[in-house]
Amino acid sequence: MILANAFCLFFFLDETLRSLASPSSPQGPELQGWRPPVDCVRANELCAAESNCSSRYRTLRQCLAGRDRNTMLANKECQAALEVLQESPLYDCRCKRAMKKELQCLQIYWSIHLGLTEGEEFYEASPYEPVTSRLSDIFRLASIFSGTGADPVVSVKSNHCLDAAKACNLNENCKKLRSSYISICNREISPTERCNRRKCHKALRQFFDRVPSEYTYRMLFCSCQDQACAERRRQTILPSCSYEDKEKPNCLDLRSVCRTDHLCRSRLADFHANCRASYQTLTSCPADNYQACLGSYAGMIGFDMTPNYVDSSPTGIVVSPWCSCRGSGNLEEECEKFLRDFTENPCLRNAIQAFGNGTDVNLSPKSPTFQATQASRVEKTPSLPDDLSDSTSLGTSVITTCTSIQEQGLKANNSKEFSMCFTELTTNIIPGSNKVIKSNSGTYIACSSVVLTTAFILMLPLAL
Repeated sequence: MILANAFCLFFFLDETLRSLASPSSPQGPELQGWRPPVDCVRANELCAAESNCSSRYRTLRQCLAGRDRNTMLANKECQAALEVLQESPLYDCRCKRAMKKELQCLQIYWSIHLGLTEGEEFYEASPYEPVTSRLSDIFRLASIFSGTGADPVVSVKSNHCLDAAKACNLNENCKKLRSSYISICNREISPTERCNRRKCHKALRQFFDRVPSEYTYRMLFCSCQDQACAERRRQTILPSCSYEDKEKPNCLDLRSVCRTDHLCRSRLADFHANCRASYQTLTSCPADNYQACLGSYAGMIGFDMTPNYVDSSPTGIVVSPWCSCRGSGNLEEECEKFLRDFTENPCLRNAIQAFGNGTDVNLSPKSPTFQATQASRVEKTPSLPDDLSDSTSLGTSVITTCTSIQEQGLKANNSKEFSMCFTELTTNIIPGSNKVIKSNSGTYIACSSVVLTTAFILMLPLAL
């Protein structure tokens, strides 16, 4: 009993000192080690204003010029420069897609991070700021639910991709930029050269970067019930000029070409960061964010790695860059893995279907419940046909309330298929972060009587 009382007294004093030494409810920037994001152009300005950072940055750029990473790190001066810059704002800086100085920002980012990578990595970190918006935000901006609230007969007969083109024509900016890329990509240069692909790609980039996503997504990801609609969807980017070629290059060769360009390299890295299939989430998407994946997919259009639908099938969604794995040699396995990130990607497929159906994932249900239910793993759920609504087996009633027990740090009683429906837990979540502050309420309850008695005894002499 004496040992138990001593332990509780020690615990009480320790927690008291902790509370006095730190804020009781830390938020965002007050977290230790947390630094607010700075775009790389601004980070470069901050570095230039500090003599040590500025000189080390110049040294690093000279080190990277025409050298591989191993050669660079063999030089002690280059290695020292890299170590110093890792503590500067340049190391954590990020860029925004379609920002005014995007290319300059990305050049600064890769000038640091190319020196940190060991060779050519399969997946690279995205240089862009994380996406916080969701599909539901886009749905609120425009009524683009495919058939939601409409007459079912009319909905089935409607060509949603044609409706999307009509909606674009009603918006001045969308109509102008769409007409521009259609004109450029359809302009034949000679009998042997169907178009100027470089200019076509540039016009497509301008369209997808400058037109709001409630218009561009509607054209790219419209749901279809017939082949005519699916073919219109496939023709959105005028693939005869922007996508197809006489021969398909090897996918790894195409990736290497893409990575020589800072913009293309960044868009590909962003696609992998936001669309890479995750079997730890409900939707197979990182952070269950469909919007981030679709935005990253659209961001690759207009580059060497431009993806598109492989056929005009209305019942299946398969997209791919224009490449194959022929001639991969002993790298065939790596090539197939790269290609499957497009052709067999459950995150991308689910995101496209969710947009076409006008649904999104709501991970913040209002009604708390802790009832454990049997549910199959989401990643094993077969893909949905385009014409299914949100009343299917992946309906919002399941998605909005359930998550895997393993994500909550609980044991699933030897069953991998248990799930738990929940909303609010007895923890505090720091706004703008994924960190959770545990309340330790059980320990306080166990020790409450001893702590109160001890505190009274300690304070009695002070009162006297």
